[in-house]
Amino acid sequence: MDAIFFVLRTGCQWNALNETGICSSSSAHRRFQEWTAAGVFATFWQEGLLAYDEFAGIDWSWLALDGAMGKAPLGGEKNRPQSNGPRQARGEALAAHALRQAQEGAACRSPSSPPAPIATTTS
Repeated sequence: MDAIFFVLRTGCQWNALNETGICSSSSAHRRFQEWTAAGVFATFWQEGLLAYDEFAGIDWSWLALDGAMGKAPLGGEKNRPQSNGPRQARGEALAAHALRQAQEGAACRSPSSPPAPIATTTS
């Protein structure tokens, strides 16, 4: 758990854990994936929100939701034409990498940009 919190707090890469001596990067990342799938971090977040709401109160009138919809930059077509060279291939690789990071829970966010809170409560 210390290794996972270290990565989340510092924004370092998983493989950098090997140099810290906390534990191996593969063990920490495997546990992070297992616990994310099991909902451990979502439960931590929810419990933290409930505790903060009891302690200081959440000003629900201050919260806002924003979003945007637009056409996919590459068209989003299923039958895409063949690659037009290395520039298009690099763009596709970067998009796939960004998608993988989002699916992994964006584990390497920098401490200066925490994830937006999800205000959920259960009765």
